[in-house]
Amino acid sequence: MTAEAAGEWRGWRAAAEAALYGPEGFYCRPEGPAGHFRTSVHASPLFAGAVARLLCRVDEALGRPAPLDLVDMAAGRGELVTGVLAALPAEVAARTRAYAVEVADRPDTLDPRIEWLTEPPRGVHGLLFANEWLDNVPLEVAEVDSAGVPRLVLVRRDGAERLGEPVAGAKARWLARWWPSASAAEGTRAEIGLPRDEAWAGAVAALDRGLAVAVDYAHTASTRPPFGTLTGFREGRETAPVPDGSCDITAHVALDACALPGARLLSQRDALRTLGITGARPPLALASTRPAEYVRALATAGEAAELTATGGLGDFGWLVQPVGIPDVLAD
Repeated sequence: MTAEAAGEWRGWRAAAEAALYGPEGFYCRPEGPAGHFRTSVHASPLFAGAVARLLCRVDEALGRPAPLDLVDMAAGRGELVTGVLAALPAEVAARTRAYAVEVADRPDTLDPRIEWLTEPPRGVHGLLFANEWLDNVPLEVAEVDSAGVPRLVLVRRDGAERLGEPVAGAKARWLARWWPSASAAEGTRAEIGLPRDEAWAGAVAALDRGLAVAVDYAHTASTRPPFGTLTGFREGRETAPVPDGSCDITAHVALDACALPGARLLSQRDALRTLGITGARPPLALASTRPAEYVRALATAGEAAELTATGGLGDFGWLVQPVGIPDVLAD
């Protein structure tokens, strides 16, 4: 009998790792993430177009190298990297070496120009873009007990929980530095983001020169949620986070903790506006003079508005990390 079959109690990090990335894990299922939730990539091709413009800015800052690298972290089924290649000017696309980093198998229909990897390549000169990757890097969950002590939360495969040992060592130091409210009232929860800090540092280390960007559900030290954000998604609906491989398991990202020296945090709304996406409606006069163009422009404006909406995708955090170049997203 396996440990899981015996109902082993494990920390959330180990449980989510197996449920998401194990042999029968959620991210290895044939339908891919798009079968269960909608990201900015799936909301509109405008997003891939904005990333393409960002890559062009990086290209300029690097002096138009050949090759110019594009690394799509947690690539799903390659939707973003495919869209970026399609949106690039022909001259830039011809120099672009594209990588998709993903644990699932390479899709049969993927553009042959895209190299499929399970880890980011090294020596990158270009753009490393991680859209909704860090929220799926498994982490431990802590909960304050009746004595005011933060303890690790243990979970079974069926989602049942109990409290384990007190948080100690590097995890305790991370809580004290980045989530100090975790020592508040009984029942207060925190998600210990140390594995995400390490994952992001490892991804940035792949860059020799260029820009690394992480885009995710996020919070900062002043807005940490008192009961955490751990949740699940299945078939487009939020659900209980049960670590049996049947659903996505995600938690918002402490992007301020991930940030390395020289990094900057901004909202997706501000980042996309810098890249030319505003959501502004076309002039009404166009409806009578060129109605077909007006309808197309109106549809585009609606998609842009979704990507930049307050209370929605526009509130996502962008962690912008230049390596050896200026911040090309600076106003």
